[in-house]
Parts: sequence; C-alpha cells; structure tokens
Amino acid sequence: MKDKTEEFQFTTGVIGYPIAFVLVLWIVFWFEIRFNFDFNHLGVLPRTIVGLRGVVFSPFIHADLSHLWNNTLPVLILSASLFYFYAQQAWKVLWIGVLCTGVLTWLFGRTAHHIGASGVIYMLFGFLFFKGILTKHFRLIAVSLIVVFIYGSMIWYIAPIDPKISWEGHLSGLLTGIVLAFVFKKGIAQPTLYHWETEEYDPEEDAFLQHFDEEGNFVPSPPPPEEITDISDIAIVYDYKEQPKNISPPTDEEE
Repeated sequence: MKDKTEEFQFTTGVIGYPIAFVLVLWIVFWFEIRFNFDFNHLGVLPRTIVGLRGVVFSPFIHADLSHLWNNTLPVLILSASLFYFYAQQAWKVLWIGVLCTGVLTWLFGRTAHHIGASGVIYMLFGFLFFKGILTKHFRLIAVSLIVVFIYGSMIWYIAPIDPKISWEGHLSGLLTGIVLAFVFKKGIAQPTLYHWETEEYDPEEDAFLQHFDEEGNFVPSPPPPEEITDISDIAIVYDYKEQPKNISPPTDEEE
C-alpha cells in the first residue's frame, strides 16, 4: 500500500551535538569574562577583507549574558529538531547555512561588527518551517507549525526596528534557510503514499472505480445469473442405519 519511508531515529547526536554547540558558546563567553578578553572585533565586518573571519567566528561571540541566554534555547531546540528530523542532511544544512548567512551579512550588512548566533537561529527557523511544508509529510508539517508557533514572533526582527540588533544577519539567515529548504531534496523523509497515489496506479484497472459511470454515478454490480439445473442430473442417495441385533423391538408395556 505504501512506499518505503525513512524512519526518524533518536540517536545520541540529536541531543549531543546541540549541547556541545551551546557549551562552546558559553565557554567562549566565560573565557572573555574570566580573562578580560573582548572578541567583538572578530565579528562580521561587512565589505572588508578582515571582516570575512567573522563568517566563521561571529556565531560564537555574544555581547552580554542576556544576548547569550536569548540565543541558547533556540539554538538547542532548533538544532536538535534538525538532527532528529533531517539527520542525513543536518551537517550540510548547518555548515552551508552558517557560511552563507555570514557571507550575505558581509555583503549587505551595515558597517559594524555583527556577532551572535541569531543568524544561525533564523537559518534553522527558515529551513525547518519551509522544508516541512514542502515535503507534505504530516510529521514534518507538524514540526513546521510548532516552530512557527514558538518562534514566529522572530519575524519582526528581520526589519531594522532596533539599531542594536543585526537585522541584516537575521534576514540573511532566514533567506539562507529558505533557499536550503528548496535545495536539499535527497535524504528527506517522504510522505506515505497509498496505492492510488503511486505512479503505477491505473484507474481503469481499479475494481472499485468500475462501479461508477462517466458522470460519477454509482452503478451496482449486476446479480449473478441463476444457475439452471437439469433435474436428470439430480441423484438421491439414501443412507440407512442398521439396527443392532441385540436390541429387541419395544413391547406395549415398555411403551
């Protein structure tokens, strides 16, 4: 009845990789505080050669504790969703998404150091939402709806509503995620197909559809023809049961 689908499997990497990424973010921030370093200059500085290093380093740098905390849970939840529901393409989506988000920010961002993992968060948001809709898989569509329900309000921050927020990085991440949702097609769980949804299905050979005429009216099957039996073919067989000899017939008294 169905085409084979890829099963979603829980592995240690589903939780392990997101936790490791979040730990790196916190360790980098702790290192800055503990040893009085400032890594903000390693962020993306648009349209400068030295600013290209921020494409790799900027997701790990945060301005303050509030900035880091606001990015921690979305990174943890969205990346775990990526590794669970799109296991075969997760690393490609993550690495290509990070690089493309950083490059777009470098190309179109204003002259300032753009730091933080929020661009990656918007990339994951865009990919998970649009990819789930495109696959038409009911579980992945459910993931899309959950993602937009929890983080849908982030859409406001792709506009320049706050000069302290890198809306260019947010917009770059969202656009990157949308493009990746259309690009990656292999290794994605496919929706379950019934027999009449497959390419091999021929409606003319469907016994059920043959009960309908061209106008869609139901036409019941004609009753089977009555079988005419020749009486000469009927054989009557009598089966007699012999009475045991040691049993005498009943007398009037016994009756």
